[in-house]
Amino acid sequence: MNGISDKKLLFKSLYIEIKAILDGDANTDEKLLTICKLLKGNIEYYDWVGFYLVNPTVKNELVLGPYEGEPTEHIRINFGQGICGQAAEIKDTFVVQDVSKETNYLSCSPRVKSEIVVPIFSEGELVGEIDIDSHSISPFTDEDKMFLEEIANLVAGLFQE
Repeated sequence: MNGISDKKLLFKSLYIEIKAILDGDANTDEKLLTICKLLKGNIEYYDWVGFYLVNPTVKNELVLGPYEGEPTEHIRINFGQGICGQAAEIKDTFVVQDVSKETNYLSCSPRVKSEIVVPIFSEGELVGEIDIDSHSISPFTDEDKMFLEEIANLVAGLFQE
């Protein structure tokens, strides 16, 4: 990428593709997995892309959903635990540019250097999160945050009754 304008063009293009995926006929898991593959495959510093979904029977627990990247042992995460759990607890986007400086971090891989977690709300309720790990320190910009929050808003439509 050659600067912010290229990044904005890429994000705009990906947004349009994700909107088309969500409008398609696949089931929810297939749509989420396709989004993971699209993001990981097109943004060089998105090394692990996944969705954690709120457990419908244990409201303060996240369960790993579709993802693209190395396997993780973190299948279930309690609210407040790790970056994902903290984002769920405070119900806000959580950006950690250097995970080595975070005391409440659940390591998925020693290669992970940074993480961004964006909550997904449907009808005012937290239903899940987009979780992205990077093998680079400080790769996430305000553009990433805004883009991923827009994607979270689109994905929220999958969870409306």
